[in-house]
Amino acid sequence: MPTVVSSHAVPLERGADGVIRVQGSRVTLDTVVAAFADGATAEEIAQQYPTLDLATVYGVISYYLQHGHELAAYLRERQEVAAAVRRENERRFDPQGVRERLLRRLAR
Repeated sequence: MPTVVSSHAVPLERGADGVIRVQGSRVTLDTVVAAFADGATAEEIAQQYPTLDLATVYGVISYYLQHGHELAAYLRERQEVAAAVRRENERRFDPQGVRERLLRRLAR
């Protein structure tokens, strides 16, 4: 009996906004890659993001490991966008003294 080998489609899709997400979810590729790079296992990632099943997480990690050099520019761009958003939020909403301001409000 011949061995049957099937190939699976990459569980990623690029949205109209240009962001690559895990198919059927709002979880971004860079979110999964960052968790994996920080040492999370596929099981931990699937547990952290309930919309992702384990096989899908393994598929995303596998794709990243096979195509990391092709994804490097995209992932770098996503990091730059995230850093810009963080800077803008910190400019608009000064994080210094937040705890003290909240405690003062609570004391009123």
